[in-house]
This record gives sequence, C-alpha cells and structure tokens, in this order.
Amino acid sequence: MSRGRPPRGVAWEAAGVRRLIQHGLVTALPEGTDPSVVAAATSGLHAQVMSAGEVSGALRINGATRETVRGALWRDRSLVKTFGPRGTVHLLAAGDLHRWTAALSAVPWRSPFPDDFRLTPAQTDRVLAALDQALRDAELTVDELSEVVVSMAGPWAGDLVMPAFQGMWPRWRQAITAAAHAGVLCYGPDRDRRVTYTHPSRWVPAAPGMDPHEAIGWLVRSYLRSYGPATAQSFAQWLGAPAAWATTQLETRAEALAVVELDGVPAWDLPDATYDAHRAPDVRLLPYFDAFVGSQPRSRLFPGRAAGRALTPSGQAGNYPVVLLDGVVGGVWHQRQRSGRRLDVTVEPLRRLSAPHLRGLQDQVARIGEISQTEATLTVGTVTVGPHA
Repeated sequence: MSRGRPPRGVAWEAAGVRRLIQHGLVTALPEGTDPSVVAAATSGLHAQVMSAGEVSGALRINGATRETVRGALWRDRSLVKTFGPRGTVHLLAAGDLHRWTAALSAVPWRSPFPDDFRLTPAQTDRVLAALDQALRDAELTVDELSEVVVSMAGPWAGDLVMPAFQGMWPRWRQAITAAAHAGVLCYGPDRDRRVTYTHPSRWVPAAPGMDPHEAIGWLVRSYLRSYGPATAQSFAQWLGAPAAWATTQLETRAEALAVVELDGVPAWDLPDATYDAHRAPDVRLLPYFDAFVGSQPRSRLFPGRAAGRALTPSGQAGNYPVVLLDGVVGGVWHQRQRSGRRLDVTVEPLRRLSAPHLRGLQDQVARIGEISQTEATLTVGTVTVGPHA
C-alpha cells in the first residue's frame, strides 16, 4: 500500500452500515426504480439460483416483485444474465456490460482440467468465434449449440472429456465462461424449462472496445463502492482472481484510492467514501447468495454461532438464506410454497429476539410474500433442511 499520512481508522460497524446503505438494505429505492440500478449498486446480483436473484433485486425497491426483475431482464433488457465474478451466474446492469467484459476478460485464469482435456489457446479462439457467429441471431439450448460449435470448430470440440453430474460434457463447454467474459455469450430466456444462450448484442448495442486497464480501474471502484473498505485479498476472493494480481491492480491505482484501517487492518477505500450516522436496520431477510454476504471479513458478518450455521466448512457464504439482526447474520430462514398462494417462512434465530426484532421479522416476511406474490406466514423455529433446499 502507498505510504504517506497515517491512515484514518474505520470501525467495522461503520463500514457495515455504509455497505448496507449502498446495497439498498437500510432504505429501499423508490418505487419504479429499474432493477439495473440495484445491480450496479451491488456490483452484480448473484443468480445461480434464479429465483433468489429475483428476490435480491426486488427487495431493494419499494413495491417491486419478482415480475419487476423478470421484466427488466427479459422485456426491457436493462439487466443481462451472464457469467460474472468468479465465473458464477449474475444479473448485471446491461449498460455496464462492456465494462464488465473488458475487465473480466483481463483477469488471469487457469483451467482446472488436465492437459489432455484442456482447450489450447487456439482451440479456445475457434470456439469463441463459433459462438460469436452462432448466437448473433439465435437463442439456442446447450445441445443445439453443441451441434453448431462442433460443426464449425471441428470434431475435437465434441470430445466428451468433462466430468459433469452423471455423464460427460463435450470439450468446447470449457469455454462458456470465457465466451461470456469475451462478450459473445449470455443467457437467453428459458425455452420449455430449458436454458438457452444468445449473444449480448441482442441486449445492448455493440460498444467500442474498452482498454482493459481502464476497465479494471472501473471494476476496482465499483467493488470498493459496494464492499469497501477492503483488502486486496478480499477483492481477489470476490473476483476469483490470483491474490498477487489483485494486489498489483490496487497498488498501481494507489494515487486514485485511499488507505484506511478497518478495525486496525490496512484496507483500500474510495477517497470520497463517507460514513453516515445511521444505525443498522433491526431485521433483514436475505435470499441465497445475496450480494451483501460477499462483505468481508466473514468473522465480523458471521459472528459466533452464525459461522458454523450459515457458512460452509471452507468459509463460503450464501448457501443458506440468512437473517440480518442489527446488520450481522443472526439466523437462517427457509421458505416453503404450499398449495395455492400460501408461503410458509421458518426463521431460526441464533440469539434472543427483542420485540423490535419480532416486529421486523413480521414485516420482512410480509415483504417476501409481496415479492413472491403470495400470502406469507412466519414460524420461529428450527430450519431442518440443508443448504440449497
């Protein structure tokens, strides 16, 4: 980190409230706000579980429902569903897509596959060229796309070398994330419950090529706005990048950034970052993989029993929907759809609930019902299902 004046200290509680404000979890955005504003503010909405991504987007806008997010994605196309940070599925603001692709395509990545199975750089280029051509005017399922890619790139692209679930996938599918980061592939609307892929140019007009250094600078600022103050290690973990590379990206931009001490640990921040006197809300219910659980350090966001209950053994967050009590994880929850338009929500608190907490839970459950367009009822008890249930 750069040297100069002593860094100012920032308490974790203040950093947490700032992030909550930025993520729209203190005061929701006005009714009618486009969900792309949420996606930009949170540096992407995780959508590996699409229904959870819809809830994440809707709960930050007054009066919004799942249909609001679906409309922004499939009708208005102000959102785009694609592979974002860490190669995981995200909803990104369509207006920022050219910045995302320029930045993500510059992040170093190493294939996890053995040499005999791995695509060579030349083969990757051929697959990307085939995808670029095949998807410009089509929405294709993965099987349809496989036929086209093999016919255009060569038989080797169809070699069944990738272990996947109960079978094997063709070699070319190693390049799907690279294709998304190169700006030649994104998700299309499902067809008969089957995923389709299409070309991003059908979402947003083609933009002039963006300099990778400039794009990474934009991504650094976006990340720090959503999650700052943050260490290089936290940035690397969020992005899925090598720690040394992430450190270099921050240090080369030191003149445009600030250094603070987050609970005594040096961290990067935006120079214009402010810390308001707001307090954390009493209660918030967050769905699977909500963007806010990307906040670091994990030990602060998941204190005490929360770490064992809501994190994986490796420390991954998001596998359980979580309850925020006073800004930190204080429980987990689960919803179950009953016949008709009824939704049962079970909340398992990990500490004693105050009267304001109980009132907040009732309000949050009602909001989940509004988002899912059901009548939701609250039960305070033990969540008996496992992760991803």
